[in-house]
Amino acid sequence: MKVLLIKDVKTLGKAGEVKEVKDGYGQNFLIAKGFAKHATTEILAQHKEEERIAAENLAKEVASLKELATKLDKAKIVIRKKLGQNGHLFGSITKDEVAHALQEQHSVEIDKKHITDKISIKSVGEHKLDLKLGHGIHAVLHVDVVGE
Repeated sequence: MKVLLIKDVKTLGKAGEVKEVKDGYGQNFLIAKGFAKHATTEILAQHKEEERIAAENLAKEVASLKELATKLDKAKIVIRKKLGQNGHLFGSITKDEVAHALQEQHSVEIDKKHITDKISIKSVGEHKLDLKLGHGIHAVLHVDVVGE
């Protein structure tokens, strides 16, 4: 009997593969436990269509992330903070503040988890932050810290 694996099976193969198995193993274990479906032409056609749709969605997502990366590379945000007597900032600039300033100044919403640098901006001036957007796409954000 031919089965289409829905989940990875350690001794048999990975999800999406079509395998030839004995009838009892396929019916009583793989299909019963939800690891596989009987590989009919309809199920195989449906699986190919789902793979095609997933590939299209991935391509759209990667294209939008590349567009966002080019926009972020050109963007520069300004963050104003209070200064102490010695010219240092009170506290430091956090990932939350950077994400919030980017949202306010450029209407670009990113998650603070995308900022990969262990951020500890404690001085006035320009800083570059690396943003990891996903799917291997990175962007560099220019942050200008101005004292008040």
